Amino acid sequence: MKLLSSKQVILSLFLAIFFSATIKAQLTVDAQVRPRLEYRHGYKTLFPDNTDAATFISQRTRLNTRYKNEKLNFYLSLQDVRVWGDVPQLNTSDKNGFSVHQAWGEVLLNSQFSFKIGRQEIFYDDQRIFGNVGWAQQARSHDAALLKYRKNKFKIDLGYAFNQDSESLAGHVLTTNTYKSLFYAWLHKDWEHVGASILYLNNGLQYIDEDVPANNETRYSHTAGSHIYYKKGKLALSANLYYQYGKDKADNDLSAYLLGLDAKYTFSKSVTSGLGLELQSGNDNGAPNNGENSAFTPLYGTNHKFNGLMDYFYVGNHINNVGLIDLNAHTKIKINTKNNLNVAVHNFLAAADIAGSDSKQLGTEVDLVYTYVLSKDINFKAGYSQMFASEGMEIIKNNVDNNTNNWGWVMVTISPTLFQTESK
Repeated sequence: MKLLSSKQVILSLFLAIFFSATIKAQLTVDAQVRPRLEYRHGYKTLFPDNTDAATFISQRTRLNTRYKNEKLNFYLSLQDVRVWGDVPQLNTSDKNGFSVHQAWGEVLLNSQFSFKIGRQEIFYDDQRIFGNVGWAQQARSHDAALLKYRKNKFKIDLGYAFNQDSESLAGHVLTTNTYKSLFYAWLHKDWEHVGASILYLNNGLQYIDEDVPANNETRYSHTAGSHIYYKKGKLALSANLYYQYGKDKADNDLSAYLLGLDAKYTFSKSVTSGLGLELQSGNDNGAPNNGENSAFTPLYGTNHKFNGLMDYFYVGNHINNVGLIDLNAHTKIKINTKNNLNVAVHNFLAAADIAGSDSKQLGTEVDLVYTYVLSKDINFKAGYSQMFASEGMEIIKNNVDNNTNNWGWVMVTISPTLFQTESK
């Protein structure tokens, strides 16, 4: 008897859920196709001499199903991520391809408590510490269990995760590039014009000693802080304050902080502008010293949303470095109901001293993003960004080639609802 493949099993599960819908439950099936053309000539790092720019089209394809009844929320998101041409036309298997992005169930214990378990996106507040990283085609999800409490405008989430390479008979050393264990508590309260959150995160990273396996251990850092926002009339204010302590993966003592402030004002129905400041502490000369690490790491946030769209900082880079001061101004221009333009300018400085430079100046970035909404299911976006690097950037990126650094992209998002039943 021929065994079913993993894809066939997941498809069978999806069909079983689809056909089990009753008048006492709600079932929604939606999809997404999101191709994106990118031109990279200095994206994430300064462009070197004698190198051609990168140009490619990536695509995310998703099929999502949500099932709800009086005791259960269930969600399944199947995902394919590819670059056009990364497999031949007559392919037998994908290079990266098919995966389960989310697969979770939430048991509604009563009107206030629920228990959510499985692979899931975790995001809170402005996504500074926990985010779903929606810009990345693969996005981010966690294998985790959450206990949730909701009453009026007060919320509490307790989350836990423990990761392992595979089933085994002995040992528990993790070699996958993710956290070993994670525990967090998130509390949130809303008032008329103010909302405030408190977050505590215990993050365990696996340390592996190749020479002395007996020294293998999990090393824990702690992140504690708050997100606060205020909105009344045309004015909106928000602030982040987080402190990190404990140990980093290299067993350095960690003492670091993040401070963020942002103000927005709506001048008219068409124009909203704002000013922002973010400070993330760092290490002098770009590395921990004498067993002390002063560099803040925003961990699992949607870092593409902050510190410039060209991702020079904290998107798989700039970890344990000189930190960052980001002074920025941003404006959203609503041209009409279907068109808008976002403009942002960032001035970057190092938070700590840079070896070999008398200045902390890193550079200035300009970001432009245009959006056209064709319908509720279809939108088009295009962006252009340019980095004007200073000497400090050349030092921390180890590149003095003095080339133009720019990045452009065009993206189409098609997100139809394929099927929906309403509970009765």
